[in-house]
Amino acid sequence: MQNPKILVCSGSSRSASLNGKLVALVAKRLAILDAEVTHLSLKEYPLPVYDGDLEESDGVPENACKLKRLFHGQDGVFLSCPEYNAGITPLMKNTLDWISRVKEPGEAYKNKVFALGAASPGGFGGMRGLIGMRTILEVGLGAMVLPQMVSIPRASGAFDEKGDLTDDRISGQLDRLVDALLRATRIEMSH
Repeated sequence: MQNPKILVCSGSSRSASLNGKLVALVAKRLAILDAEVTHLSLKEYPLPVYDGDLEESDGVPENACKLKRLFHGQDGVFLSCPEYNAGITPLMKNTLDWISRVKEPGEAYKNKVFALGAASPGGFGGMRGLIGMRTILEVGLGAMVLPQMVSIPRASGAFDEKGDLTDDRISGQLDRLVDALLRATRIEMSH
């Protein structure tokens, strides 16, 4: 069986993003387990704020079409979701919304497995944003999202100089999530 294709992406485009560190770590762990990893930076695909009038007058932006093709070509997706005011980032929401407007063939959200994580300087570890993200993906977009999620509280001190997690319990949770994502994508690929 071929190795699963997994896209990893952070909902933050900041250069020092804690969620960017989490995505880099997930990409490393997936690659070690022979997944074919695509590390996506949303900074490379700027999009205007979604506006139905803009869509009607100018069509869907080319970057949304490129992103849909990227998502469509994957067996699984890991999204690291910063929490802004108990929700997901406008960058992530806008990206998901624009991709959903692309009419070209293929599915961006269905027929693949999603896994979610968050890293936050606060004590909740981004959990409130993850709950909102799950609702958007499952209810709004029809995606299959793994039940387990990884949440890293006080993330400013959670990574060592190599980018690994310093807390063994959270590191174990991340390993289990990565394993679950790979297992689920392999099951989905066999159908």
